[in-house]
Amino acid sequence: MGKLTVPAMVEGGKATAGPPLGPALGAAKVNIQQVLAQINEKTAAFKGMQVPVKVIVDTDSKEFEISVGTPPVSALIKKEMGITENVKEEAGAKGKRIMGNMTIAQCANVAHMKKDSNHAKTLKALVKEIVGTCKSMGVTVEGKEPRDVEKEIDSGMYDSQIK
Repeated sequence: MGKLTVPAMVEGGKATAGPPLGPALGAAKVNIQQVLAQINEKTAAFKGMQVPVKVIVDTDSKEFEISVGTPPVSALIKKEMGITENVKEEAGAKGKRIMGNMTIAQCANVAHMKKDSNHAKTLKALVKEIVGTCKSMGVTVEGKEPRDVEKEIDSGMYDSQIK
């Protein structure tokens, strides 16, 4: 009994039979349209974002299983901020311009989306990771420099908002 795992990044709800999925699944002789329909159904909530998926095919029975990850933190931050165009993160990282501002509540929302796929021990630690990503993207948090907000998180200032 052989297993084939096909990893791919797909746009939420818009997986196609093009590379890398189509050729790999075609070689495994599975019903590509069935696989795509299931991927699109499972990723519909992430419309407009790149989502990591894995298709695990039993090469003997032609049965398949689809594992959907969560989009990168930077994509979730953009979605939370309502940024729909493709903004290059390095524009903010180099300090050339502020890309936007997030609240602690928005950071906590992103943290909740990533909690199952992250190894942070606490939600508070994960919120700090999200704030750190904001720094690299040129996004302020609560109108402040993210490094300052990380210190405020450590001091307990936002504990009531991080639940």
